[in-house]
Amino acid sequence: MPPPPFSLGDGPRLALLYAAVFAGIGVAMPFLPLWLSGLGLGPELIGGLVALPILVRIAVTAPLVGLIDRGVPARTLMVAGSLGLAATYALMPAAASLGWPVLAGVIILNAVAGAPLVPCLDYQSLAAVRRGPGLDYARIRLGGSLGFLAASLLGGWLLGLVGTGSITGFLAGLELASACGAAFLLRRADGARPGPRATGRVRLPPALWLAIAAGAAIQASHAAVYAFGSIHWGSLGLAPATTGFAWALGVVAEIAFFALAGRIPGLRDAPFRLLGLGAAAALLRWAGLVAAAGLPALVLPLQALHGLTFGATQLGAMAALSRLAPEGGRGAAQGTYAACAALASATATLASGAAYRAGGGPLAFGLMLPVAGCGLALTLAASRAARR
Repeated sequence: MPPPPFSLGDGPRLALLYAAVFAGIGVAMPFLPLWLSGLGLGPELIGGLVALPILVRIAVTAPLVGLIDRGVPARTLMVAGSLGLAATYALMPAAASLGWPVLAGVIILNAVAGAPLVPCLDYQSLAAVRRGPGLDYARIRLGGSLGFLAASLLGGWLLGLVGTGSITGFLAGLELASACGAAFLLRRADGARPGPRATGRVRLPPALWLAIAAGAAIQASHAAVYAFGSIHWGSLGLAPATTGFAWALGVVAEIAFFALAGRIPGLRDAPFRLLGLGAAAALLRWAGLVAAAGLPALVLPLQALHGLTFGATQLGAMAALSRLAPEGGRGAAQGTYAACAALASATATLASGAAYRAGGGPLAFGLMLPVAGCGLALTLAASRAARR
């Protein structure tokens, strides 16, 4: 199999592709709701349309990524998914002119197209790390965080110049670039191993199921801060600029942890230590945000913990998948984790919304403490199961 056209090593080309994939996410996540708002839709309908992709990912991610185990190259899934995203973003303005039900249908197709992208890229990156001991998944994944940050900053500046009506066209262009990146930066056989293809359902070991549940729970505990952090901090008197800086600080902390994690003794390829570190930091972060109701100055240092609550959890979950997933079932395992994380996050978001309406930020953040605690307990159980 010939190498890709660009003579880059596995690490740089995968990091570049992470940057391309997460650039689209970095624009869609903060700015697509603004485009929906510009259509004159009500808050309830906007909330429903934003929630639709989460529900779709729960249903379709595992089956789509599981196609890898049946011989479909991850590269093919990524190119097709990126092209599907570009097409559906381009169709959204026309769909909106026909009414919100048509727009909802296009959003569902958009979510189906995008569902396998990140799990497929994680799958290929973990395969590259197993092939090349000198590679570090954390340093590769760093490209995604940098791409997200750069795209969100550039997108905000650009959309301020040309208006929010151009968001979907901008996203379509980014996804076309992502499709080209997948076609040129990936080999057809990336992530593949010689041997028979999976012909039946491959069972995941109990330790991996527990690690998947632990990672999903810890990531889901971010639901309250993702949904209501900015609103709550504004009610504490933080200026919009300070709130924006708080979010940027969290991403910078995530980038710093990805850059340094492989150099910290005892953390590289240590899934349960990383998951435990993420869970412990989440308990401290959410407890601190409960206390920050009277001490808004705590918000910024607590946001710096995002490097651990998200970063360490992400690395721990990927290390568990790489170490524990059986051959012939790695694609299914990757998709299962993505689907479980989406389900847990959707559930936690709904619960945090009810808590915020009932008791404001302190109750919503307090509700995330048992979620993170559950993640820590599952991590300990996974570690014991792996030792057995």
